[in-house]
Amino acid sequence: MQLTDAEFLGKGWSFPPTFDRGNLQLQMTSGSGNINQSIDIILSTMLGEQPLNPTFGSAVNNFVFKNMDENTQGQLISAITTALVNNEPRVTVNEVDLQISDDAEPMAMVTIDYTVRNTNSRHNHVYPFSLNEGTLLVQTGR
Repeated sequence: MQLTDAEFLGKGWSFPPTFDRGNLQLQMTSGSGNINQSIDIILSTMLGEQPLNPTFGSAVNNFVFKNMDENTQGQLISAITTALVNNEPRVTVNEVDLQISDDAEPMAMVTIDYTVRNTNSRHNHVYPFSLNEGTLLVQTGR
């Protein structure tokens, strides 16, 4: 039996869990949006953070205060690639690109080029790797 794209890519809660003000229903994601949120969850979860699944997550947070020389950048790209290969079976990682900003607030923009395995469709996902203060969080659903 051949799975449809929707069945293969899955459907799940939005992250963070958000409720729609109009009908008080939990917002859901599906398709490539579901994969992109999964990638965000994998990269923002530290290895060992989930006691029942200690191999889930990535070592990305280990790089927050490191000097971003070429060696460290290569290690970060490797950590991202390894985390996605080990934790997101729906995609094949084609390339991970890293751009370091020279702004007053340093940030690394990670562009992940991946192919969805079942559909062979290519996608890009940008993961902003920086420290966000709690006061800068954006509220949704208003």
